[in-house]
Amino acid sequence: MKIVVLSDNRTQSEALQPEHGLCIYLETNKYTCLLDTGASDLFIHNAEKTGVDIQAVDFVFISHGHADHIGGLPAFLAVNNKAKIVLSKNAISQSFFSSRNGLHPISLDFDFSPYAERFIFVNTEMVLSDEIHVFSVNVNKDPLPKTNTTLFKQTENGLISDDFDHELVISFGTDNLFVYTGCAHKGLLNILSSISLSFAKKIGTVMGGFHLPDSKSGQEFETIAEIEDIGSQLQKIYPDTHFITGHCSGEKAFKLLKTKLGEHIDLFYTGYSRII
Repeated sequence: MKIVVLSDNRTQSEALQPEHGLCIYLETNKYTCLLDTGASDLFIHNAEKTGVDIQAVDFVFISHGHADHIGGLPAFLAVNNKAKIVLSKNAISQSFFSSRNGLHPISLDFDFSPYAERFIFVNTEMVLSDEIHVFSVNVNKDPLPKTNTTLFKQTENGLISDDFDHELVISFGTDNLFVYTGCAHKGLLNILSSISLSFAKKIGTVMGGFHLPDSKSGQEFETIAEIEDIGSQLQKIYPDTHFITGHCSGEKAFKLLKTKLGEHIDLFYTGYSRII
């Protein structure tokens, strides 16, 4: 498999622009895919500069309904006329809000009905081929990211805490799995436990945001000890798995995980590429 990060909060190149969003190009022997679409059409411009053909993409997988992951989908639909869009129906039928830096909407306001025939909705689980598995996470034995307490969705009775019934995880491969976590709002350890219980297969690579942003004044999230504990559990339970994170994983959190996982974890950025 080949991966190229087309949109992320970070960049190491003046030619490739960052944004608060996430879009990853994934190429297998059979398919070309996008994992989320970032917050805007930025991924298209970065794709041109990295040699990625957006018009040739076969599948787009939307991990959840927040605008920094689905915001570029209208731009994608305007330039690609064949790809299937795989997501939870809840990702586009609900409105989402964040209270970080003041209450504000984080949904995408767009009418997708003209493209209905291209959408594949996943409720709890779907096998798209022998190498692509899409599922929701129902394991809740480990704590959820603390930033989830700042995220809400609209109901007829007002705002309620987001339960992430719109979040999906995607795995690729038949034996040594590549797992995309999106933002891991259900918790990275819960996601990996769900895969281990359901598939009984080796997890080779895990990529995505782990939703461990750095604490700031007035916003306290996971403590140093809690992040170190996550790293210790990852190292103990998945000693041969390689982790690649970015987006909603903070610099301090990454360094703490790095002390536990060493060469088994990398920090991605816009333009990051790797052959798996």
